[in-house]
Amino acid sequence: MIRTAIRAATFADLDAIAALHAEARATYYQGHLPEADFDGRAERARTREAWRHALTAGRRRDSGVLCAAYEEALVAVAAYRTAEGVTTLTQFHVRPSMWRRGIGTELHIACVNAWLRAGIRTVRLEVFEPDPRARSFCARHRWYLDPGNPRHDTHPVLRLDVPYPAPPGAGRSK
Repeated sequence: MIRTAIRAATFADLDAIAALHAEARATYYQGHLPEADFDGRAERARTREAWRHALTAGRRRDSGVLCAAYEEALVAVAAYRTAEGVTTLTQFHVRPSMWRRGIGTELHIACVNAWLRAGIRTVRLEVFEPDPRARSFCARHRWYLDPGNPRHDTHPVLRLDVPYPAPPGAGRSK
């Protein structure tokens, strides 16, 4: 497990976040969706605008964008938002070359800590069904199929109850 510096993302991170997002999506969508749907010019522009919006909304207590840096490079990013009383982990990406090193776990713990500080006790997410790595990660971190809303289009909807504190020292924010 390598140790990363986890912090709130800033507008200065926008280009690095958009690039990391595109790289991660290209890895798990390859062979499942047409390339233009996840890596075309229009999709990259839409993605960058969505991250810019997330960074703006992330200034609220119940929304945020967290990133993990290793040796000064951005290696993971997560975004969550609350709308109509429902908090959703909208994005969670780790640079593919850094998978299986504990970075996702550190970032997940930082998210849980942020949710606890904000008084958020239930979070949902949609996971790409053909991605066994993502589904396994979610299962290890106590996400389960949302009984009231098990699917959205082609994606299973998962839920996490967060009444527990994260382990001491885990997910250190810097």
